[in-house]
Amino acid sequence: MGVADFVIRTGDLLEVTIPEPAVVPALAAPLPLTGSSTNVTVGGMPVCLQGDELPMALRVPLVYTAPPFTVPGTGTLTLTLLPANLTRRTTNGGKPILVGGGTFTALFTVETPATQPTPAGPVPDTVPTKPGTARFITTNASVTAS
Repeated sequence: MGVADFVIRTGDLLEVTIPEPAVVPALAAPLPLTGSSTNVTVGGMPVCLQGDELPMALRVPLVYTAPPFTVPGTGTLTLTLLPANLTRRTTNGGKPILVGGGTFTALFTVETPATQPTPAGPVPDTVPTKPGTARFITTNASVTAS
């Protein structure tokens, strides 16, 4: 077992990086996770299960810009966990438990493109998706699962 196997729990953080030029203010700082387990805790905090990886604050359309497109647009964030981010044997309520597991894929999908104002009218951002990475940050340094 390595550092990557530590169980993720309520209060641990999700850090999402969408590379420049895209700027998504909601992702500027890591966001706390909320575990949905009702009967398994680590340090008194509910553990996070598959499905808890995306905090509620990030489940809504998010504002973004991508210079030179300075008039904000919106998009949605999806995360794709890797097998290393989920327990293989241990489950809770039939769902795998989230573990550190290293980085995984984040994808920001544009819904309303940001635009660049020009004398001829606004020019939209033509890049429909902004791939990035995500990782869990945990303060749990004692409880692991597989």
